[in-house]
Amino acid sequence: MTIRTRMTLWYAGVLLLSVLAIAALSLKELHEERNATEEPSDSLDDVVGLVSGIGIPAILISIVGGWWLMRRAFAPIAELIRAAEGVHARNMAQLPRTHNHDELDRLAEVLNAMTARLNDSFTRIRDFTLHASHELKTPLTVLCGETETELRDDSLGPVARERAISRLDELSRLARIVDGLTLLAKADAGLVPLVLVPVSLADLVRDCFADAQMLARASGLSVELLACEELRVRGEAHRLRQLLLNLADNAVKHNQPGGSICMALRQADDWAEFTIANTGPGIPSESLHRVFDRFFRADFAHTADAEGCGLGLSIAQWIVLAHQGTIAIDSAPSQMTTVTVRLPLDAPKV
Repeated sequence: MTIRTRMTLWYAGVLLLSVLAIAALSLKELHEERNATEEPSDSLDDVVGLVSGIGIPAILISIVGGWWLMRRAFAPIAELIRAAEGVHARNMAQLPRTHNHDELDRLAEVLNAMTARLNDSFTRIRDFTLHASHELKTPLTVLCGETETELRDDSLGPVARERAISRLDELSRLARIVDGLTLLAKADAGLVPLVLVPVSLADLVRDCFADAQMLARASGLSVELLACEELRVRGEAHRLRQLLLNLADNAVKHNQPGGSICMALRQADDWAEFTIANTGPGIPSESLHRVFDRFFRADFAHTADAEGCGLGLSIAQWIVLAHQGTIAIDSAPSQMTTVTVRLPLDAPKV
């Protein structure tokens, strides 16, 4: 029950009690008057006529008028709620104010000050991430180059060579993390413009299928392309290829020995729908709402042998949203995990 409805009922209850109190007092006065004059008493009929002729219409008018007044009074609250629902990390819009210096105007002012502080904090975090990742790129590039040069030395012993290979793997992993952080920080700041042109999504899916087969070969996984309709979308081919490769890489990493991966591209109304499903440990239901958070990895991922830094799905989500699409994951422990990506078609298939 809304506050407006509850207040209206209270208001009507108070009015009813008031009318009953007036009727009781009127009845008492009329009764005393009749007794004083010793005339036959028909006071009850008089009170009933008074209540029905004046009280009931007055109550109805008061309820309707009260409802209208409360609706007007609570309209700014409804507008404030609608505006607050649209506030998130990428949209720190100011909430509307009435500027009449009442409690609601003061509340909107306080909330706007709070969102301004949050926006400043998000900006500082984004700038720090962008600058830190930029500064880390140079030393990582130098270290990778030095390690690769070291590995080309034929005099390097087996033990030292193994250590150098392990060091190069870790440096490459750090470089991928830095690249991912740089991309997301730039995307948050709106510094990654996309040039959307007609792209054959079917060609990209077939390329992704071939890449997934190569990635899965070492783990003995089977990869199947169930359907690949000739669909085109408006997008940036490089980013869409990155999206598909991220999803395929995840499907390979978070799988079980001898498992399978199934891909499909189909038309769903005016959307191109790409699905990729894999066998594996699955994702607990309580973790599904966090899978797109940066650096988040479900509990199974911390103990599994799969590599990763928890940025792949965050990047995938950004690419999908930048193309006005949707992405969702359906999973359960020890069952198939399915990622569904929907992108608007460039020209709906007839």
